[in-house]
Amino acid sequence: MKTLLQLTNIHKAYGAQIIFDSLSLTISDNQKIGVIGRNGAGKTTLCRIITDEETPDDGIVHKSKHFRLAYLQQHDPYELDESIISFLIRYSQREQWQCAKLAVRFQLTNDLLEKTIGSLAGGFRTRVKLAAMLLREPNMLVLDEPTNYLDLKTLILLEEFLQDYRGAFLIVSHDREFIKKTCKETLEIENGSCSLYPGTVDEYLIFKEEQQRLIDCHNKTIASKKKQMQLFVDRFRAKASKATQAKSVMKRIEKLEKTIDTKHSLSNVRLKIPQVEKKNLPAFSADSLSIGYPGYKVAGDITMEFRQGEHIAILGDNGEGKTTFMRTIAGDLEALKGVYKWGYNLRIGYYAQHVVQSLDLKTDIFTYLSNVAEKSVTKQDILCMAGNFLFKENDVLKKVEVLSGGEKARLCLAGLLLSKHEVLLLDEPTNHLDFETVEAFGEALKEFDGTVFFISHDRTFVNMLATSIVEVKDKRVVCYPGNYEEYVYSMEAKVRQQLGKDDSGLNGSEIVKKNHLSNNQGVGRKNLKQLKNERIKISSQAKNLHSRIQNNKMELEAIKVSFSNEPSSWSHASSTRYQYLEKLIKEDEDTWLLLMEKIEQISSEIDLYK
Repeated sequence: MKTLLQLTNIHKAYGAQIIFDSLSLTISDNQKIGVIGRNGAGKTTLCRIITDEETPDDGIVHKSKHFRLAYLQQHDPYELDESIISFLIRYSQREQWQCAKLAVRFQLTNDLLEKTIGSLAGGFRTRVKLAAMLLREPNMLVLDEPTNYLDLKTLILLEEFLQDYRGAFLIVSHDREFIKKTCKETLEIENGSCSLYPGTVDEYLIFKEEQQRLIDCHNKTIASKKKQMQLFVDRFRAKASKATQAKSVMKRIEKLEKTIDTKHSLSNVRLKIPQVEKKNLPAFSADSLSIGYPGYKVAGDITMEFRQGEHIAILGDNGEGKTTFMRTIAGDLEALKGVYKWGYNLRIGYYAQHVVQSLDLKTDIFTYLSNVAEKSVTKQDILCMAGNFLFKENDVLKKVEVLSGGEKARLCLAGLLLSKHEVLLLDEPTNHLDFETVEAFGEALKEFDGTVFFISHDRTFVNMLATSIVEVKDKRVVCYPGNYEEYVYSMEAKVRQQLGKDDSGLNGSEIVKKNHLSNNQGVGRKNLKQLKNERIKISSQAKNLHSRIQNNKMELEAIKVSFSNEPSSWSHASSTRYQYLEKLIKEDEDTWLLLMEKIEQISSEIDLYK
C-alpha cells in the first residue's frame, strides 16, 4: 500500500475565522474516503488545498511521485459548440477509440458522441466531465459534491463506476446513500481538525454516538464524585477534628481526572416547521395540461389530482422537464395548454434553484428572516428557526455577503418555513446542505401537515418524505404506481443491465431469446467449430446463471432469518424484495434447465462428427 498524499499540521484561516488548526491526514493508493462535516467546517477548503486551488497558511502538503490527481471541476472545461468526442480527445489527448470506450461507461453511446455539448441536458454534461476526468487515468480522485443536480440514472452510473474504481478517492457529499455505497472509510472535519474512521458512514456515526455516551458517563461520574467530596469538605473543614481529613479530600478532588471537554462539539440539527391547519381537501389538480416554452412543448396531456397533506416527489432524468413542471405550477411559467388549479385559499411558497441569488447581500440574517416571516411569528420563533438551521447566538447578526453557499441555502429555507405556507414547492432544496441537515429537514417535512411538491435526487431525503411520486419522462408527467424504493430498485436494475458485458445480468426470458433456444432452431447445419464455440458460450452462461441463483437464494434466506430474529424489521420494501427474489429464482432455474438441455443437445451433435 503506497502513500499518495500526506498533509501535516495544516493551518488555514479566512480573516478571524479559523478553518484548520493543525490538521493532518494521510491517504494511500486504495482508500475510498467519504468526507462529512457541517457546512462551513472546511470540506471544500480541504479539497481545494489538495487540488492546489488554495494554499495552506502553514503546514506541509506532500504528494508522492506516483500521485496522479483528477477532480470534478466546478467550471466547464468544454465549449458548448464542441462535440462530445472532440472535447474528450482534446481534453485527454487520448485516441478516439479510447475516449469512446470509456464514454460508454456513462452511457454516452456512439449516437451521442457526435452531438454538441450545448445540446445536452445537465446530467449528460456532467457525464461528459466525468468521462474526461477519468480519461487522464488518475490514481486519486477528488469529488466535491458530485451528486448536486445529478439525475438518479447518472448517480447510479457514477456509483457503479466508483465501486469498480481501483484507485483512491475523496468524496464530499450530502447524500448519505451515495457515500454508503461508494466509500469504505469516513473522514469527519470538525473543530479545525479531522478524524478518519476505517468504516462506513453509518458505522462511524454509531461509533461516534457510543464515544459520546462514554464521555457523558465519564463526565457524569467525575462530577458526582466531586460533588460528594466537596460536600464533605464544606461540612468539615471548619472543624478542628476533621480539618486534616478535609484537606486530604481537597487534594483528592484536585487529583481527580478532568472531565472531557465537549463544549466545542457541533450541535445536532433539530428542525420544527410551524404547522398549518390540516384539511382533507383537494390541494392541486391538472386537466390536459401542457407545459413548455413558446414554440417548444416539454410535456403534455398532464391530468392528476392530489389532496392536502400529500408529499409529492417529482422524479425523472435531467432535461426531461421536472423544473419546467415545477415552474408552471408555481406560476413562474405560463402553461401552453389545459388548466391547473390549487385548492381554495392556499398560500404557496416556492424555493427555486436560483433563489439564493436574489438575497440582499447587505442585510443581516435576523433582518432577512424578520422581513419574510409571517406576521404572527414572534422574535423568539425567528431566533429558534435560525438556531435550527445552525445560526447560533451572534451568527444572526452576520451579513448575507459573508455566508457560504450552504449557509445561504439554509437561510432561504428557514425564511420559507417562517412564512407559514400551506403549500411548499421545493426544487432541489438539499443541494449544498450537509447530510445531517438534509435528514433533519426531511424528518421535519415528514411531520408537516401542509402539501409539499419537491424535486430531489437525494435518495435518503426522498425516501423519508415522499407519499406519492410523479415521474417526468418521454414528454409525459404521470403518477408512478409504486413507492420510491420500488422506483429506485427498478432504475438500478435497468442501469446494471445496460452496463452488463455478458448475459448474467439478463433475466431468463432474455437469455432464451438472445440464444434462440426455441424448438424451431436446430444445430445440425452448423459445423464442428461453431458447435464447440456455442457450447462454451452457453456453458459460461449457465455457470453465471447458477452463481446468480445461489447468491439470490442466500439473500432470500438472509431475509427469512432477519424476519425470524426480529419481526419488527419486516417492511414493504423487504416484502417486495422477497417476492421478487422468489420469482427471479424460479425463472432462472427454469432457464438454467433449458441451457443444460441445450448443452446436451449440442454435445450430441458434436458426437456425430466423431
